[in-house]
Amino acid sequence: MKNNINIIVTIPKDTRHLPIIGRVCEKVAQEINCAEELHKTLSNNLAIVLTEGLVNAIKYGSNGQLDNEIHFCINVTGNKMVIRIYDKGIGFDLNSIRPPNFTKSRLEDKGRGIYILRSLMDEVKYHKENDWNVLEMTKNLAKSDSIYL
Repeated sequence: MKNNINIIVTIPKDTRHLPIIGRVCEKVAQEINCAEELHKTLSNNLAIVLTEGLVNAIKYGSNGQLDNEIHFCINVTGNKMVIRIYDKGIGFDLNSIRPPNFTKSRLEDKGRGIYILRSLMDEVKYHKENDWNVLEMTKNLAKSDSIYL
């Protein structure tokens, strides 16, 4: 069976809508054909990645306007999964986000979400597309080390 999934969802910029993400991820994970080891963790890890990205978009991408919406897309073609999150905030430089300092007695507040995304995905990019900021995350579903997503 060949993977061919394309989902586009629009949500208001409000964290109270995040519980639907878990259900969307469960349904997507059920449809993805991949290694059994990967399939066991796919739903939960997909929900973690999507929730972290959406929380960042809600928190930092409002640009002072609470009525803005966020769009996200999940596209699976063959052995490649691409997740894109769109917002109209001021944007940021992904390369300036450093991993949190794990040696401090208290874990830093900044950088944890991006650290999680980079840990679970093969590639994380951020760019502008027309008036939208786009967080793009890619996972190779055929890689032997893809068990972590």
